[in-house]
Amino acid sequence: MLKPEKHDPLKRSVGHVLDIIGEGWSILIIREAFLGTRRFEEFQGRLGIARNILTARLKKLCANEILDRVPVKEGAKRHEYILTTKGKEMMPLLVALTQWGDKWVFGDDNKPVIFLDREQGQPIPQVQVYSAQGEVLKPRDVMIKAGPGATREARERIEELNKDE
Repeated sequence: MLKPEKHDPLKRSVGHVLDIIGEGWSILIIREAFLGTRRFEEFQGRLGIARNILTARLKKLCANEILDRVPVKEGAKRHEYILTTKGKEMMPLLVALTQWGDKWVFGDDNKPVIFLDREQGQPIPQVQVYSAQGEVLKPRDVMIKAGPGATREARERIEELNKDE
């Protein structure tokens, strides 16, 4: 497994997230949980994933508080997996990944999945990054700054990035 701190000085950012959900199948398990899949057998059947791999991924997602393993009912031996609040907050990531894939892998006119606003029945607009004033930002409009949890290596890397501007 990738150790983000060895390869990514900004380890508390993307590298750490990938350490949690970047293994094969993990994001698909999360997607299925968003779609209402709850039981081990359902995940296995819908994804065609081997039992041992599914077991390992579910354990990791539970250990990282993305999913919660709960009894099907009071006193039951069978369990189901539900998204935690932390897991539910991954919705923008899931939508953004889907939209990116639909555009760049399948093409805008060949989208396999379209997310709709349940109340309005309208497609959800492309996920964007906005300024504090509500304007869409392009990559060149964004810079990073060391946060309170930045390591010395991260601070050095960020200083290096900001010098190039």
